[in-house]
Amino acid sequence: MSKATLFVCQSCRADHEHDTDRPAEGKRLFDQIQTLQQEETAHADVDIQAVGCLWTCDHPCAIALSSTHKLIYLIAKIATSEATIPAIADAILHLSQRYVDSKDGNLPWKQFPEVLQTNIVAQIPAIVADKDHQD
Repeated sequence: MSKATLFVCQSCRADHEHDTDRPAEGKRLFDQIQTLQQEETAHADVDIQAVGCLWTCDHPCAIALSSTHKLIYLIAKIATSEATIPAIADAILHLSQRYVDSKDGNLPWKQFPEVLQTNIVAQIPAIVADKDHQD
């Protein structure tokens, strides 16, 4: 079983308002995911990394899942609010664990938790070194 990296955009703001008195939803989502991971050791194979921006600013909140020799997922337009962040964080960790447990990262759309079934999901091919074309 390989380890996966979950990237969470910290700058995502659902309302696009840059209220400095309130952390962005992306930051709150990242914090909640970290807290849940510390409470549930079952998700130890997921390395959670905050990133400044995933360039989906018109479609916040965004995450990406990546692992060696596996498909890469970018999920944006995750509908967050103060009330939904805990449930979304839990869904993200469970999806991440399914991804870790998969052979090639291929996850059927119907197996995505409902809160992550947005209309902006990208499945990017895995990078696999081609021995015949190495320098």
